[in-house]
Amino acid sequence: MLSGKASLNSKLPFEDLNLVSATNAVARNESDIPIEIYSTCPQSLGFDRGSYAQEVKKVARWSERCGCTGILVYTDNSLVDPWLVSQIILERTKKLTPLIAVQPVYMHPYSVAKMVASFGYLYHRRICLNMVAGGFKNDLAALSDSTPHDKRYERLTEYATIINLLLSSTAPVTFHGEFYGIDQLRMTPPLSPELLPEIFISGSSEAGLNTAKRLGATAVKYPRPASECETERVTDDLKSGIRVGIVTRETEDEAWEIAEERFPEDRKGELTHQLAMKVSDSLWHKQLSDTANKTRAMRNTYWLRPFEQYKTFCPYLVGSYELVARELSRYISLGYRTFILDIPATEEELQHATAAFDRALPKTNAFA
Repeated sequence: MLSGKASLNSKLPFEDLNLVSATNAVARNESDIPIEIYSTCPQSLGFDRGSYAQEVKKVARWSERCGCTGILVYTDNSLVDPWLVSQIILERTKKLTPLIAVQPVYMHPYSVAKMVASFGYLYHRRICLNMVAGGFKNDLAALSDSTPHDKRYERLTEYATIINLLLSSTAPVTFHGEFYGIDQLRMTPPLSPELLPEIFISGSSEAGLNTAKRLGATAVKYPRPASECETERVTDDLKSGIRVGIVTRETEDEAWEIAEERFPEDRKGELTHQLAMKVSDSLWHKQLSDTANKTRAMRNTYWLRPFEQYKTFCPYLVGSYELVARELSRYISLGYRTFILDIPATEEELQHATAAFDRALPKTNAFA
């Protein structure tokens, strides 16, 4: 679900600066609060065979230059294999970490661990894993997977546990669970300890949150407006992040002009979204749709039209640097430390988003 290109007429507030690792530098040097920002890799849908790899390389380079920690790589039945896409990313960047979506139905946990160890051996680069419990019902049915929602998270716990044991142990591993079992299995080549992957899991459901806690994973949510999340402050025992897009400029009117140009009203997309709702059992999908029904008539910083019209899978923050920074600072004050941004339309969009984070960090203490 790719967004279109938007015109970029505004002057960036940092055009003359070196933007490499800009966001991480702000988090370390101007605030005691460390945050990590991930971009998202384009999906293969919408590109022909000759252009998709070039698009992946381009967005990966943008992301690294703008200081992103890593880049999310999607998976589902209709997309190019995320491991092969991630190899392109590794070969075209120096530090950017692929955050690879992993669906247990697609491969045994040993195969995932082997891929991580192999990337570590070949590139000495870290891979992070976004563990996907569900998906579209039709995709799962095509793979003959009828596992109930909460059971999928129990399966995911075993799955991720085996991966972690294989990658962190120098001794043979034995594990027997309800869904998976291995006997005296050793990972060769072994993974260097500093490359052990961080695990991400959807934290929108109770089952997802409990799984994240058991695994020490980062729970990622598709947030409601920050003002509605005040009673959901993140606890110290859970690492948490959010998935969000950003369109921001110096003035609110300019930001909304660009947002409206990129995501115009689209009845066909709205109908596609409604069909997708019928074949998805994801709790976050239903939660965002309910929020959209409540906020549709209002022009707020928090905006769900791109989600409602099937252009993306996350809410957007739209407005001036000041307004978007204020909303981001509220999320940060609630305990969210990881931000996974939407697929960037241009490198300049990532730069403008960085400007909003630059302004958000100093404001955070005001909402703590």
